[in-house]
Formats: sequence, C-alpha cells, structure tokens
Amino acid sequence: MTEKTDRPSLNPLEEKELWDKIQLGDEGSRERIILAYRPMVYWLAKKFRTLYGTYPDLIQEGMVGLIFAVDSFEPERSNRFITYAYYKIKGRMANFLSRVESKAPMPVDDEYLERSENFEEDLDLMEWSVSLGEGIDKLPERERDILVSLVVEGRRAADVAGEHGVGVSHIYRLQRRAIAKLKSLFMSGNATSDA
Repeated sequence: MTEKTDRPSLNPLEEKELWDKIQLGDEGSRERIILAYRPMVYWLAKKFRTLYGTYPDLIQEGMVGLIFAVDSFEPERSNRFITYAYYKIKGRMANFLSRVESKAPMPVDDEYLERSENFEEDLDLMEWSVSLGEGIDKLPERERDILVSLVVEGRRAADVAGEHGVGVSHIYRLQRRAIAKLKSLFMSGNATSDA
C-alpha cells in the first residue's frame, strides 16, 4: 500500500496502478487519485477571478466535478486523466458561476493543458492561496471586509471609506492592521488552525 500524504505526488506508473485498483473497486486508490488532483480544483477556481464570497462554493463545485471525473474516467481509452478532469472541473465551475452570477464567467486559460508538466510546480502556489483565504477568514469582520474590498476585489479606498462612513486614512489603517495580522498568522504557522 502506498503511503498517504497531505499532497500526494503520482508518477505515471503509480497512477496507472491506482487506476487498475480503482477498476477493481479499491476505495483507497480512488481517494488517493482525488487527493492527488485536488490542487487543480483550487488552481482553476483562482483562474475564474470570481468574488471572494463565491470562492468556497466554487471550490465545492470543482470538487464535485473532480469526483465525477474520477468515477467516470475510463483508463482503457488511453486518454490522460489530467485533461479529462480539467474539462470536467472547469465545466462544473463555469455552470455554477453562470447560475449564481447570471452571466458568463471569465474564461480559463487553456494554455495549462500544453504545460501540464508544470502542475506539480503550481501546487505550492495553489495551496498558499487557499491558506491565505483561510487566514483572511480569521480576521475580525471589519478588517476582513476592508482587505477583501481593497486587495481581492481591487476597489478604491475612497469608495470603501464612503460605504463605511469613515475617512480614507482609517481604511488604510485597517488594511495595514489586517495585513499585519495575516503576517503574524503565517509566521506562527496558525493559518489553518483556530486563531
């Protein structure tokens, strides 16, 4: 049995063995494939550039797409799973955003498929983005709202200040305080634990 890690990395031979075991009903191998490709869900979600509040639901839809891809993939057809999963996840996310936002989502860069050998290199960036989102969720509500408005949504400080009924300098103070708290969370390694 292969060792289970938080971020499985599969070489082609190992992945083929897992698909053979999945065909025989091995749930452990199915789970390992899902875990190995889970970072692609986060990577694709980031590419859609959606509102921060929609992000968790978009991730959930992407995970459903990934699980569907694993359960419906036919290795004997000699297709690459990464390509198959990419389109299933992307399609599920695009359909979700169409329903929620009532508009067509931003297109995802298909160049990824031509450079899928860089998938492993993108994992650290994807996981860091998820940790950042978890860290932002731990901030006090007002600081979180300010940081999301300014940094994630790219809104102007004057507009945000007007909505909150405070001066622009106060908005920048709240932003600096929020960033300092995030730095502290990451430096202490508590980004994914309760603060």
